[in-house]
Amino acid sequence: MVDFSLEPKQVEFREKVRDFARREIIPNARKYDELAEFPWDIIKKAYEEGLMNGPVPVEYGGNGHNIFESALASEELGAGCVGIGICMDANTLALTPLLLGASEGQKKRFFGQIVEAKGVAAYALTEPNAGSDVAGIKSTAILHGDKYILNGQKRFITNGAVSEFITVFAMVNPEKGARSLSAFVVPTNLPGVKIVSNLKKMGQRASVQTEFVFEDVEVPKENLIGGEGQGFILAMKTFERTRTGVAALSVGNARAAYETALLWGKNRIQFGKPVTVNQGVSFILADMATEIEAARMVTWHSAWAYDNGQKSKSVLSAMSKLYASDVAMRVTTDAVQVMAGEGYSTDYLVEKMMRDAKLCQIYEGTNQVQRLVIGKAILK
Repeated sequence: MVDFSLEPKQVEFREKVRDFARREIIPNARKYDELAEFPWDIIKKAYEEGLMNGPVPVEYGGNGHNIFESALASEELGAGCVGIGICMDANTLALTPLLLGASEGQKKRFFGQIVEAKGVAAYALTEPNAGSDVAGIKSTAILHGDKYILNGQKRFITNGAVSEFITVFAMVNPEKGARSLSAFVVPTNLPGVKIVSNLKKMGQRASVQTEFVFEDVEVPKENLIGGEGQGFILAMKTFERTRTGVAALSVGNARAAYETALLWGKNRIQFGKPVTVNQGVSFILADMATEIEAARMVTWHSAWAYDNGQKSKSVLSAMSKLYASDVAMRVTTDAVQVMAGEGYSTDYLVEKMMRDAKLCQIYEGTNQVQRLVIGKAILK
């Protein structure tokens, strides 16, 4: 029999993250949106309370969370602030190729480095002319002796400017194209790693997206993850795990916007009665509640499928990211509409939630790319 109820330990964990979001994230969401600064104080507190590096195995300093537990956490972080939440989840994104393909020694070394520093890592796949088209990557890492010489440019790298190291994807043999794509751990303090700029964004302003240039960066051979030519597989298998996190962040963001609009509507008196009594408003709220519930269910299903090794895990990951982020965009926009001028003002966070929602439709594969993934799967 299908059971949608959470286990007691899962409820306890979710409440722990929800309490953290209420205490530390929500009161500071507006501040970091306006400052557009990385929320180091919140990240440090997340480390203190054992909320960082959740999917990293316990033996390497993490919490050993599965994808479902990670999704529970991401929803609560998203309900607090997607921008701050993605600072934590992007760290997981950067560590996932190591989790999937690194040697035992590499895992101990690099996971240990992050945990000891109480820092974050970054994931560098996107380039100025290669985002969804991974085969279009131009960065190269050519082996010379015991080092790879890395040259190229990466853009929109979340956590990049504040990271201990970057998981960088580059071609080791440009003539072979995508078949030579490989992944490397690149410490940000290596000579030749240069920050070009930090992106100024419409939303999710608490997270820092950076443009890097790599000029003859000498990367030790032992920093290669999983062997030459394994980069494409590692990138795709990484997204297979992490897109559910984007979906969960989106569900949390939508939930927070809906709850804000619902409470406001119940207390907003017009023509002698709450505006929620009007059918035009109540129908909007009904659609919001229904879509959030549906988005949560496809997100949970995706996480469950991954944890249980289901063949459908890849397509469900794409479906959850696609649907939940689209729902978040609709729900946050409707929340602004329900609250009218108040929703559009900065007196409430719903305008920020709407701005934040947009980026979830773009990163970790645009929603048009998700439709391509889904279409190929169902037509195979």
